[in-house]
Amino acid sequence: MREDGPLMGWEIWAFRLLFVVGFGFATYHLRPFQWLPVRALEVGVVLGLLCVIVEMRLEKASLKRLIGAGIGATLGILSAVMISHLLSLTSVEKHSASFFQVALLLVMTYIGVVLGTIRGDVLNLSALGGLFSGERQRKTAKILDTSVIIDGRILDVCEAGFVEGTLMVPQFVLRELQLVADSSDALKRNRGRRGLDILQRLQKMSSVRVQIVEDDFPQVRTVDLKLIELAKLCEGKIITNDFNLNKVAQLQGITVLNVNELANALKPVVLPGETMHVFILKEGKEYNQGVAYLDDGTMVVVDNARKMISKTIDISVTSVLQTTAGRMIFGRYEEQRPRAVEAVQQ
Repeated sequence: MREDGPLMGWEIWAFRLLFVVGFGFATYHLRPFQWLPVRALEVGVVLGLLCVIVEMRLEKASLKRLIGAGIGATLGILSAVMISHLLSLTSVEKHSASFFQVALLLVMTYIGVVLGTIRGDVLNLSALGGLFSGERQRKTAKILDTSVIIDGRILDVCEAGFVEGTLMVPQFVLRELQLVADSSDALKRNRGRRGLDILQRLQKMSSVRVQIVEDDFPQVRTVDLKLIELAKLCEGKIITNDFNLNKVAQLQGITVLNVNELANALKPVVLPGETMHVFILKEGKEYNQGVAYLDDGTMVVVDNARKMISKTIDISVTSVLQTTAGRMIFGRYEEQRPRAVEAVQQ
C-alpha cells in the first residue's frame, strides 16, 4: 500500500540525527577559531540543528520556488562578485574593503533568494519538457478524504474512467481509517474495514495510482484542516462527500470534487407531466400518499397511492424539488376506472 520515497518516516529522522551528531563531532575534533572543546561541540550541534530546520522548511516549498531561489541566489552572488571586483580597484582601505565585500555577498545573496522565492511561482516548468513531470503530477493529484474512502463510490467512478492519475492518501487519513476499523462499535468497525478494502482495490487498478504521502502538520489538530493544508502545499484537489469540509475548503480557494454533487448531476432529468414507472414501498406522511424510491435513491412522493403499496404503478410527475440533501419528485396516481360494457343482443 506504500509508494514512498527512498527516505521516509523514522529513516529520515535517523539520518537527520546522524547529521547533527556528525556535525558536532567534526567541530569538536577540528576546533575552529581555537575554541574550547565543549564550546566547539555546542556550536557544531546548534549549526547542525539549524541546517535540519532549514531543510525541513525547504521540503515543504514547491519546486518552482526552489528553482526561483536558486536562480536568485546565483544572480545575487554574481552581482556581489562584480561589485567587489570594482571595489578592489579603488583606494579603499583593505580591511574596510573586505568588510564591504563580505557584506555585499551576504546582502545580495539574501535579496536574490527572497525575491527568487517570491517570484518563483511565475516560472513555467512545462516549457522544460518532461524534466519536471513528477512535480506536475503531484500538483494535479487528487487527495482522498476518509469519508469518501469509506463511502466507496469513488471506486465506481475510477472504474468508469472519470478519474485518473494520482490519488494521494495522507498518513493521517490512514491513521483515522485504522482507528475506525479498530473501533469497539461494530458498525464503525465494518465501515473502517470496508474503507481499507476500497483502498486495496484502488491500488490494483491500472487507470489510477495510489500514493501514500507522509506530509503531516503537527500544529493542525483536525484531519479536515490537515487535508486543506496538504492541498495548499501540493496544489491538489480534495475528493470528499463531507459537506462541511467542502464549504471550508472552497472558502480557502481549494478545489473540491464532491462525490455527492457528482451523483446529483448524473441523475436523470424529470420534467412535470412525464410518466414514470415506480414501485410504491410505503405510506407517505400526508393523507392518501405513497412513497417510492428510484434506483439512485431519489424519493418519489405519490398522491392517491396509499392503496397501491407493494405494487408497481404508472404515475404522472407534478413537480421536482431540488434540496441540499438531494432531489425529491412529486407525482400523482390516476386510478383507471373500468368502462361499462353493454351487451348488445342481436
